[in-house]
Amino acid sequence: MMRLRNCYALYLCLLLLFCTSLCAKNSASLQIYAIDVEGGQATLLVTPSGQSMLVDTGWPGFENRDADRIVAAAKLAGVHQIDYLVITHYHTDHVGGITQLADKMKIANFIDHGPNMEDSDSTRQGYAAFLAVVSRANGKRITVKPGDRIPVPGIDVQVLVAAREHISSPLQGAGQPNDFCASEPTPPDDPSENSASLGVLVTYGKFRFLDLGDLTKKKELELMCPNNRIGKVDVFLVSHHGLFQSNSRSLVHAIQPRVAIMDNGPKKGGSPEAWQTVHDSPGLEDLWQLHYAVDSDKAHNSADDLIANAGEGDGNYIKLVAKKDGSFVVSNSRNRFQKDYRKVK
Repeated sequence: MMRLRNCYALYLCLLLLFCTSLCAKNSASLQIYAIDVEGGQATLLVTPSGQSMLVDTGWPGFENRDADRIVAAAKLAGVHQIDYLVITHYHTDHVGGITQLADKMKIANFIDHGPNMEDSDSTRQGYAAFLAVVSRANGKRITVKPGDRIPVPGIDVQVLVAAREHISSPLQGAGQPNDFCASEPTPPDDPSENSASLGVLVTYGKFRFLDLGDLTKKKELELMCPNNRIGKVDVFLVSHHGLFQSNSRSLVHAIQPRVAIMDNGPKKGGSPEAWQTVHDSPGLEDLWQLHYAVDSDKAHNSADDLIANAGEGDGNYIKLVAKKDGSFVVSNSRNRFQKDYRKVK
């Protein structure tokens, strides 16, 4: 009887070890949440070890709506603080929620492109709010420039653009002539904070995720022409909520994303011209949207399964889970639809 009990105990131990190993293997993934902040940006990345990086904080006001949605996403991802907060620029829809968020979650490190570069009261207020939260939170501020890396353990986060500057040399494996540059119309100058956006490439094994904030076309062309400094990516967070002032063919078609995610609002972003540019990118499999763009038409909105919110105030998110082999799964919290994008052979 004693021997039987010992064998049974050994069996349970081996089963526990197997399950623990299997769970560890399954959890070895990068989570990305495109959080609905109604036409602003808040994108949460969580590494397999639980390190968190949040890109932007959405809008202020609305009874803490955006801060509450960020906290809810963090809870779903199993994190209790923001280890790295990246502020792409100081427009209200990107930095506006920082004060409310800091009241609800600890923020350890603050990443930015430097001082406000736009001559407007709203961006001066946004920058002042950012500095006030950094001081109050007793956090570490890190001002980055192109070529720097944000030291998030478990993933490689490289700064490509910041403060109207861009990387001077192509990334490894990139640098090919960009054939889309020759036909690109000359875009206008942009004196706003959009052109100063802090943009990053996140790499996890073979998986590559690109987020350039609200970078506008002239700066896109400086980054991508005459040679493609980025190369191809797996997932592109559509710039500037899908507005036509951004998303040039020289950028979108050259990086050839497999999947694009558009963080538009119901009445902000998702312009037909930008939507079509992204939709027509060579090799694109799907374009996911946070909202149905009501000011557009059905032909310039994605299929219902790929849209997280049908109206205003819903708060549904898009979640992406990526593995080191380059495969990933994207899911829609509204209808539980998900799609598996297998690794490219």
